[in-house]
Amino acid sequence: MSKFEILLIDDEPQLRFTVRRFLESRGYSIREAESCRSGIEACRESGPDAILLDYNLPDGDALSILPTLKEIQPEIPVLILTAHATVDLAVRAMKLGAENFLTKPLELPTLHIILERALENKRNRLKVAASESRIAREFLGAFLGQGPAIRQLAQLAEGALRTEGPVLIQGETGVGKGTLAMWLHNNGPRSKEACVDLNCAGLSRELLESELFGHEKGAFTGAVSSKMGLLEIAHRGTVFLDEIGDADPMVQAKLLKVLEDKRFRRLGDVRDRHVDVRLIAATHHDLHELIKENKFRSDLYFRISTILLKIPPLRERQEDLALIAQTLLEKIAANLKHAQMQLADDALAALKRYSWPGNIRELRNVLERAALLSEDGIIRAGHLHFEFAASAPSSTGAVAGMDNTNLSLSDVERLYIQRIIQEEGGRIERAAQRLGVPRSSLYKKIKAMGIFVSKVPLATL
Repeated sequence: MSKFEILLIDDEPQLRFTVRRFLESRGYSIREAESCRSGIEACRESGPDAILLDYNLPDGDALSILPTLKEIQPEIPVLILTAHATVDLAVRAMKLGAENFLTKPLELPTLHIILERALENKRNRLKVAASESRIAREFLGAFLGQGPAIRQLAQLAEGALRTEGPVLIQGETGVGKGTLAMWLHNNGPRSKEACVDLNCAGLSRELLESELFGHEKGAFTGAVSSKMGLLEIAHRGTVFLDEIGDADPMVQAKLLKVLEDKRFRRLGDVRDRHVDVRLIAATHHDLHELIKENKFRSDLYFRISTILLKIPPLRERQEDLALIAQTLLEKIAANLKHAQMQLADDALAALKRYSWPGNIRELRNVLERAALLSEDGIIRAGHLHFEFAASAPSSTGAVAGMDNTNLSLSDVERLYIQRIIQEEGGRIERAAQRLGVPRSSLYKKIKAMGIFVSKVPLATL
């Protein structure tokens, strides 16, 4: 990773020399300027990570140059240096976007600490912006569709917004439990506070405890410093625990105490800490079965299931499949910089015949692969490749599909042509002979129907 570059704008050569030597010894790269004009030019040319700006300069002052610097780089932290600090001056500078206000003569260790903090704040702002951008690109509405199952879920979820009680989301893998959890937080009374998430699956008891509750220095081997847990970070906000059914029973007991008493204790600590969080939990397990097997506490279940939301699997939302698929395609097209992409009728029919064990997550993967194979922006049945062949309307499934009386004549024709091509190992000339059509005509049908042709050795058929 390259060094952080700091732009130092000050007309005092001795101060620039002193600050430069100190910050370079701390691993920074320093660029100098001695006026407003040269400072603006340097900012445009190098794009520094932070700016140290003297208040009085030969051709202006910090308040006159600050708006221009923030226009060039809106997120850049600017620390103003002055020998004559006043409260009024500091307030005006902060309103214009200054990160901090330091008085001369500078205490270099203090400058270093404040500079590090400013850079960390900048990183956090950029992370938030990147996260919001990603969510805007990838977010698939939690209640997309008009089917009765999803409308009932939407009604129950809207009711959950009127309370701050715990919510339990149940559903198969890939149905969008995390999406619904974020919708509940973003539209709920704690939306302005933090929302932290943790997937409990695969975490040992020690690691899960450390992540949730934090630890004190020396609490266990490797705990070289104190660490805040996610519960503290989410104070007044939301904690989303995905796959809570996989949480260790001992952690379940501690979590129950947090929900009932709003108190917890860091690992290795001797005092309780107060915390106010809303819990949203999710699982694909049948918690009733886990309770019977003594793998999940019944008292915790009753505490977290005050509001129970069950997301229907994609196979039970046939009426919404076309809308969901097209919405996903629009986002995929944007990522691939295509003007638009759409599903052909035979592709939509193939999607509806598949059982979707991976639900919306699997649908997204199938469409992303198909989009890469399509050259004209139209997804055809031949572009679709399913993860679980036993459920897919392809290869050997094509024969079974011939017995489906719900298929149209064109579907039957496509399946039959696809079967003949497979039996001939992808050799179009031999397939055309069996079908009794010219090779050119078969090529046209393959293209029009979106049939995927794979060269397979005859000995393997």
